[in-house]
Amino acid sequence: MLRSNDLIWSRLVHDYLLGEREEMTDLMAWNADATRMPYRMHSEYLRKLFLDNDLAEGRFEAGGRPVSLADVRAPIFAVGTERDHVAPWRSTYKIFLQVQSDVTYLLTTGGHNAGIVSEPGHPGRSFRVSTKRTTDHYIDPETYYASTPVKQGSWWPDWACWLEERSGPPTAAPAMGAPQFGYLPLGDAPGLYVLEE
Repeated sequence: MLRSNDLIWSRLVHDYLLGEREEMTDLMAWNADATRMPYRMHSEYLRKLFLDNDLAEGRFEAGGRPVSLADVRAPIFAVGTERDHVAPWRSTYKIFLQVQSDVTYLLTTGGHNAGIVSEPGHPGRSFRVSTKRTTDHYIDPETYYASTPVKQGSWWPDWACWLEERSGPPTAAPAMGAPQFGYLPLGDAPGLYVLEE
């Protein structure tokens, strides 16, 4: 609803009224994927984390206790998109002010969806990425944007490298099923249905 002319009405006119459906793309498929959360979880997520921003302000509770982002000691890989209408990148950049751990911040081109669904080989994609250690001084968003070099292509390979550097040795994929309950594995995870077209 934040961009209804672009995201709702233009598609309804084109697809429904004119009957000119476009070929399905990866982004359209991702957009069509419903939120699969229980009602209460979805409602709390939208109200507490998005609308009221309880996590950032120390009011979000887990196990009856408030969660403080300052208690996070694990390295963080945060992603913002330049034209995000839901989470503008300067607001996601505030992660530096809320945690006391190493933060790798990546700013990619695109909007809320297209910036994330930015697979390798997709033309016209670029991003900026840098890491701030806990001992480094804070850099404001405008300085970050001006001083961080632009890298061409998808940001996914950089993310994969970041994960690999912090992961243990590769392990075999778990099998689908639960033999202990009499359900034999049908194949390796994530399952054949994921690969079906």
